[in-house]
Amino acid sequence: MWWFQQGLSFLPAALVVWSAASFVFSYITAIVLHHVDPLVPYISDTGTIPPERCLFGIMLNVSTFLGMATMYVRYKQVSALSPENPKILRLNKLGLVLGWMSCFGLCIIANFQKCILYYIHVLGACLTFGVGSIYMLVQTLLSYLMQPELHSKDIFWARLAVLLWSCSSILSMFVSSVVLYSGLYGQNLVQKLHWNSQERGYTAHIISTVSEWSLAFSFLSFFLTYIRDFQKISLRAVVSLQGQTLHESPGSFRAEEQGLLVAGSI
Repeated sequence: MWWFQQGLSFLPAALVVWSAASFVFSYITAIVLHHVDPLVPYISDTGTIPPERCLFGIMLNVSTFLGMATMYVRYKQVSALSPENPKILRLNKLGLVLGWMSCFGLCIIANFQKCILYYIHVLGACLTFGVGSIYMLVQTLLSYLMQPELHSKDIFWARLAVLLWSCSSILSMFVSSVVLYSGLYGQNLVQKLHWNSQERGYTAHIISTVSEWSLAFSFLSFFLTYIRDFQKISLRAVVSLQGQTLHESPGSFRAEEQGLLVAGSI
C-alpha cells in the first residue's frame, strides 16, 4: 500500500499539490503570454488577465473545497482523540470556524480579481492569510496540548516553525506593501503589471511579491504536516432511511415501523 492510500492522507496531499499547481500553471501561462514580468510577480497578477484568470479561478475553487474537507477531517480527528478535554474541544471548534473562514477568503480571491474589484480581493486575502494564520496558531496550540500522549513533539515543533515562517512573511509583506502603496512611488500601482528594475519602488515591490509567495507556500507546508496524522483516520457515511419509499413522509414510516415492532413483540 502506497503512503497516500493509508487513511485519508490523500486529502492534505491533494490540497498541497493542487494549490501549488494552480499557482504554477497560471504563472507559466501569464509569462508565456507576456502578461506579467517573469521575476516574481504577485500571485494575484498571474490570475488577472484571461485565459490564466479562468484557470486561476477554477483551480482555486477546487482548492477551497479540498481545504474545507481537510479541515473538517482534522476537526473530527481531534474530537475523537480528546473527547473528554473541554479545552481542546473548544479550541478544536474554533479552529474549524477559522479554517472555513480562511477557505471562504480563498474563494473570494479566486472569483474577484485584483484589477477589477480590488478591495473585495484584499478582503479575501485578509481572510485567507490573516484568519488562516490564526487557524495555524490554533492547530499548533492543539498539537502542543496533545503532545506527548497523542502527538509527537516533532510535529509540534514542525508546525511551530511553519507558523513562525508564515508570520514573518505576513509582517514582511505588510510593511513592504504599506511603503509601496503609500504614494511615494506614484499612483495607481495596483493596476501595474510590468516593472522596470530602474523604477522607484522596485525594491519594495520585489520584497512584497517574494513575501507573498513565501506566505502562500508556508500555508501549503503547514498542511503537509497533516499527512502523517491523516494516515491514521478514515471516515464513513451512515445511511439512515426515513421512509420505505420516496413518496412517504418520515412520520408515517416511523409510525408503521413502531406498529410492526409492537406486533412482533405480541
